[in-house]
Amino acid sequence: MEIKQIERIFMHGDTELTDPSNNMSVNDVLDFYSGQYPELTTASVVGPEIKNDKVVYKFQNNVGTKG
Repeated sequence: MEIKQIERIFMHGDTELTDPSNNMSVNDVLDFYSGQYPELTTASVVGPEIKNDKVVYKFQNNVGTKG
């Protein structure tokens, strides 16, 4: 029996972000990429979804309006 670790992929819009470390939680990855993409500081995680033997998480911006 062979055990394979499934690759995680993080999507920010149409941009595919690689997993910086499989030891990081999904929220840690979100925090990690918020340095490059400031809009991710208020984003939430959608998923996971399995696609082509990969686990895909989407970072969804939570942009609201006042009033």
